[in-house]
Amino acid sequence: MPMKLLLLFTWIAAVALPWMAEANSGLPYDYPLPEPGTYALPVIQDAADGEVIATDGRRLPLRSLTRDRVTVLSFIYTRCTSARACPRATGVLARLHEWSAGDRDLASGVRLVSLSFDPQVDTPDRMAGYAALARSHPKAAPWHFLTTASREQLAPILRDYGQAVDRKEDPRDPEGTLHHALRVFLVDREGRVRNIYNSSNLDARLVMADIRSLLLEERAPNP
Repeated sequence: MPMKLLLLFTWIAAVALPWMAEANSGLPYDYPLPEPGTYALPVIQDAADGEVIATDGRRLPLRSLTRDRVTVLSFIYTRCTSARACPRATGVLARLHEWSAGDRDLASGVRLVSLSFDPQVDTPDRMAGYAALARSHPKAAPWHFLTTASREQLAPILRDYGQAVDRKEDPRDPEGTLHHALRVFLVDREGRVRNIYNSSNLDARLVMADIRSLLLEERAPNP
């Protein structure tokens, strides 16, 4: 196995998997979840577009992966080791992916997207290593791992989603080289952002309740 991939799998095992286990347990949250379909999620904004690169090197518009399915979009970078940031977001998406494997409606109606905001390091090859997470449940909802060609191409995407990213003064910071806020976006089939999760409310169970609410909303008869 190439050394880079070996290091990546080591990172997943050491940092992301513990958060996946915590997401599986439902901790650290302890509150009654809303019943899907009993509440409405407001339209916040249109999901922004921009050119991204898939793990096979194909260039495609981001909007092609934020329409026609309910989409959970997470911004990450693979050098982040802060347990409450990128590994946590990846752990929550891994839990959603696992749940969708046993539910036909979720598998056919949902997609997951992890988009790097560190294109200099997170090349398509490196993101392909992450895609191994998605191969563990082949019948689950598709999970796409994306990057961009450059910071210049990434900048308008981050701006339009309100995802702030800054380089740390100390490039040797053990938790990673970038300052950023944890933000995960829920997008409906029409490409509209319907919820934004952050460090205080990113709970896999809540995201799933919101996903099911959007799926039920689509089936509701027009007034």
